[in-house]
Amino acid sequence: MGKVTSTPLLFQSKLVCFSLLYLFTSLFLALYTSLSQTKCLFRSSPFYPIQSPLFSYPPNYGEHKYAIPTQRKSCSSPVHFSDYWKVLKEIQNLCKNSSWNSSVLRYMQGKSETFGGSFSTQNRISYFVHYNESTEIPCGFLKKFPVSDSDRTAMEECRGLVVVSAIFNDHDKIRQPKGIGSKTLENVCFFMFIDEITLKGFYQHHLIPEKSENYKIGAWRVVKVLSKGLYKNPAMNGVIPKYLVHRLFPNAKFSIWVDAKMQLMVDPLLLIHTLVVNEKADMAISKHPYYVHTMEEAMETARWKKWWDVDGLKRQMETYCENGLLPWTPDKLPYPSDVPDSALILRKHGLRSNLFSCLLFNEMEAFNPRDQLAFAYVRDLMSPRLKLNMFSVEVFEQIAVEYRHNLKPGVGTSGGESKGGPKTKKTKRAGNDLLYVNGSCCSKCQRYLLEMWGESPG
Repeated sequence: MGKVTSTPLLFQSKLVCFSLLYLFTSLFLALYTSLSQTKCLFRSSPFYPIQSPLFSYPPNYGEHKYAIPTQRKSCSSPVHFSDYWKVLKEIQNLCKNSSWNSSVLRYMQGKSETFGGSFSTQNRISYFVHYNESTEIPCGFLKKFPVSDSDRTAMEECRGLVVVSAIFNDHDKIRQPKGIGSKTLENVCFFMFIDEITLKGFYQHHLIPEKSENYKIGAWRVVKVLSKGLYKNPAMNGVIPKYLVHRLFPNAKFSIWVDAKMQLMVDPLLLIHTLVVNEKADMAISKHPYYVHTMEEAMETARWKKWWDVDGLKRQMETYCENGLLPWTPDKLPYPSDVPDSALILRKHGLRSNLFSCLLFNEMEAFNPRDQLAFAYVRDLMSPRLKLNMFSVEVFEQIAVEYRHNLKPGVGTSGGESKGGPKTKKTKRAGNDLLYVNGSCCSKCQRYLLEMWGESPG
């Protein structure tokens, strides 16, 4: 009698077999996805950044606490980086080009009660079209920018690419850039502007010695700004280095603005080369992750109390609607959106980008430091037109890591004045709603809103 072989009980059920197959396949795919997420950044050659820390922080500072996680794991428009050494040489050659600023802006000189001059709406609009090189453009500095002579000299000596950030009112932590190439610190300037309150926090955490005159924290040269003679709102003081970087660094050819809540994760030379030089752009900035229309951003600014004067927001939007602001449509292409994420701004310093920065700064002084609200208004109405590269949110999230602000109990974000300064202003409501006036919808922005909602103005 032959030997009888029996099938194991486990494999007698087809259902069990299929269940096991599904389980192991799912585990494999999950493991593969976690280990090989789709990235938006690619390099064509090996790249060996500086591995040693640029600065040793005290344990109690917590510079890497409270990072905001990102949810996007796919990428619809990846960015390709060239060889680091090739990029370094090309940027060096561009910066040595003596004919760089053949057409430059002339800036208004004089003295004023405010740093920017506080011009009327029609006066500001009169500078939007600029083809006469003899015309002087209002662009801040109608009061002295209060920094030391040594800092001012260092700023003028920066002749290539400058990376700029600012911390006012101790609102953020100072963080070191990552992914820096071995020659980058020799070819790129890093400047961090701070006020007295922030400097006091640096002293308390022993980041810099109190008796030092020239401050240095890792890659950053720290510049103290005496804010007493500037704006009462610290956020508005931060707008000066953010948008008037071409005036603070008159000999720089390129600049990158980085909000202090962000930490750069990619070498700035690679960023400028890929997002500005290769794209033949005047400026590169990320699209907003959620909004396309300026009015959407205005509504959220009021709803989340990002600015205390909601009535002022309404006046600002009505001013823009009355003077030509339209919602985004495909007619505005190649501009893919009206709302940027302005935490990271990359510029080639030249007539168009400098003019845009001056005009935008004037709008912020007139209304508020929420730069996204005036962005499309200035961009669409200025001439000559700005060559703008608005890259995808997925790329932005790979370039930099975002952290939470240093908000303290009882401190709001709408006024930006706190912690040793004036008390935060109470939110000022605009009647019943941002969009209604005496029960009538939308006032001067009615056409804008109807077009935004896809309805006929008639």
